[in-house]
Amino acid sequence: MANTAQQPPHLHLAEVTASQFLDIWKHFDVDGNGYIEGKELENFFRELEIARRGAGVDPSNPQFREKMREFMQKFDKNRDGRIEMSELAQILPTEENFLLCFRQFVSSSAEFMAAWRRYDTDRSGYIEANELKGFLSDLLEKANRHYDEQKLHEYTQTIVRLHPHNSFDLKFGLLPVQENFLLKFQGVKLTSEQFNSIFTYYDKDGNGYIDEQELEALLRDLYQTNKKEIDAKSLMGYKESIMSLSDGGKLYRGELEIVLCREPIV
Repeated sequence: MANTAQQPPHLHLAEVTASQFLDIWKHFDVDGNGYIEGKELENFFRELEIARRGAGVDPSNPQFREKMREFMQKFDKNRDGRIEMSELAQILPTEENFLLCFRQFVSSSAEFMAAWRRYDTDRSGYIEANELKGFLSDLLEKANRHYDEQKLHEYTQTIVRLHPHNSFDLKFGLLPVQENFLLKFQGVKLTSEQFNSIFTYYDKDGNGYIDEQELEALLRDLYQTNKKEIDAKSLMGYKESIMSLSDGGKLYRGELEIVLCREPIV
C-alpha cells in the first residue's frame, strides 16, 4: 500500500516512463481501489502544484480550492469527482504513454476488438496474463506502429503489475477513448445483477448474445432502470458505439457486461 508520507515519486520530471507512471499511481491510490479520490485527490493535486511551481501551497486557501475545481473540470472526463487511471494518463507528461499510445494508433474499437478476439476465444471478455504481450503486439502491428521488444516488455509488465489477477478485461485501459461507451454513458450505473436480468430477458434463446435491435430495447430498459431520459439521437449514438464492439452483429454477454458494468462478474 502506498504511503503519502513518503516523497511523491517522479512528479517533478519533464517526462515519465510507464514504470514511473505506475509508481505515481500506486503512491496516491492509497487504498488501492482504482481511483484517486477524497483526501488522496487533494494530496495528489497539492503535490502536483508543488512539483510544477517549486513552492509550497496551502490547501485551506480558497484559491487552492478554485484551482483544484478547474483542474477537475479539465481532466475528470466522466464527472465522477475522482481521477481514474485513464484520466491520470492525460495529466502527466509521458515520454510515450503506455495507455494512450495504443489509443492513438488503434483507429477504432472495431480494430481493437478484432485483435482482442484472437485471444478471447470463449467470448468471456477476458484474456489471460500470458497472452497479454501477444495481444499488445498484435495491436501495434495492426496500427502499423513500430515498436521494439524492450518497450513492449515494459508496457506488458506495467499492465501486469496493475492487476492482482491472472486475467485482463476490456476495461484495463486500452479501448480507444473516443469510442469508449463508459465515457459516453455518464451518470448511469448498472450492477451485474441488473445487467444479467435485462440481458437474459432479451437473450430468449439463451445463445449468449443479442443483436442490434435487442440492444436498443436493452438500452431503453437500462435508462428506465436508472430513471434517466434519453432522446432518439443519443440512443442511436450509444447503440452505434456499442455495436462497433460486436462480432458480426453479435454482442456476447461477457463482452457487453464488462463494457456496461462497473463491477464485472467474478
